[in-house]
Amino acid sequence: MNSTPAVSLAALKTPYYLLDEAAIVANMQIIARLCELSGAKALLALKCFATWGVFDVMEPYLHGTTSSSLNEVRLGYETFGNNSADINNNVNNQDKKETHAYSVAYSADEIDEVLSYADKIIFNSISQLNAFKGQAAAKNIPVGLRLNPKTSNSSFIIADPARPFSRLGEHDKDKIAAVLGDITGVMIHNNCENDSFEAFSASLADIEDRFGDVLAQLEWVSLGGGIHFIAPDYPLEKLADRLKGFSEKYGVQVYLEPGEASIHGAGSLVTTVLDTMHNEKNLAVVDASIEAHMLDLLIYRESAPIASINGEFMAIAPVNKDQVDDAVDNTIIYGRSCLAGDIFGEYALPSNLQVGDKIAFGNAAGYTMVKKNWFNGVNMPAIVIRRLDGSIDIQREFDYQDYKASLS
Repeated sequence: MNSTPAVSLAALKTPYYLLDEAAIVANMQIIARLCELSGAKALLALKCFATWGVFDVMEPYLHGTTSSSLNEVRLGYETFGNNSADINNNVNNQDKKETHAYSVAYSADEIDEVLSYADKIIFNSISQLNAFKGQAAAKNIPVGLRLNPKTSNSSFIIADPARPFSRLGEHDKDKIAAVLGDITGVMIHNNCENDSFEAFSASLADIEDRFGDVLAQLEWVSLGGGIHFIAPDYPLEKLADRLKGFSEKYGVQVYLEPGEASIHGAGSLVTTVLDTMHNEKNLAVVDASIEAHMLDLLIYRESAPIASINGEFMAIAPVNKDQVDDAVDNTIIYGRSCLAGDIFGEYALPSNLQVGDKIAFGNAAGYTMVKKNWFNGVNMPAIVIRRLDGSIDIQREFDYQDYKASLS
């Protein structure tokens, strides 16, 4: 009998994303604990992370998936199975995993297919609700509406659903009340990387003050994602009590949609130094790109932490951009695309980098693989998984034919 040869990380060609199942499970256990204490249900937000090669270790802890498009709802339906040995006490082994569908706007030619995969569908606007509620009713699919409280916990205007002139959800209580007969729940997503329980609780209190009579007429409320409750010092029990109290007060099933919380710290982007230079500071160029492979760094003007250099754990945080001393000879690590601002970050390293050094950038699971692209035709990183038993699987590799096929 032939066996699959063992894969060594040292022998892998860079760049590649490395996912660690043990780290994912550690996050899952926190989520499961929160659900056990609060009675909430947790759905994986596929917009953040959709690498289905690790869904087997996530399924026992989560209640399903939530989506932002036809492709995502189909992926959740097809790949987030219902045969797991569930560990979360709130999930019965006979329970079907839920597949929630949401989109900022559905087109008429896709709505029937969306409904064929969905257990619940959430419309972004009353006009979309009115356009498609008949099809949902015909298939007995529960319907929800996105509610926008016009307040948020977000430090980034680009990710702020309460930004001026926002299109994300309905805010007029009278208009929402007028369609309560057509919906069974609402989705409220107004947190982004919010690590403050006090801020979350105050925001929820404001929502209760303004929409409490609406909430009391619903069956379920999704509070979305963006709550960083997996941080070591986060008061998980307080959050659980707050969610449980909210659920009992209004008689609703609470849903959470953890994306980043599901895979925080569970992935890295492993690269190789291709060149070094000096232009007032040390410069290094690696065989990956933030434009193509960690796009959120560019969008939010952030830097990546370094997880390791040549396999040695380093945990080096980037230099704070507001505290950069031009006279200090730090190292700036660049991506290999032609974009001048393709910069992973500036770092105070213990020694100068050399051509051939391997650098793993940390926290590279969320909003990376779902956003990767072929800018400059730069090689797309493979997706590699370290399984729970320590073995290494190459889940997917990409080549020129993939690049060519992505174009016309």
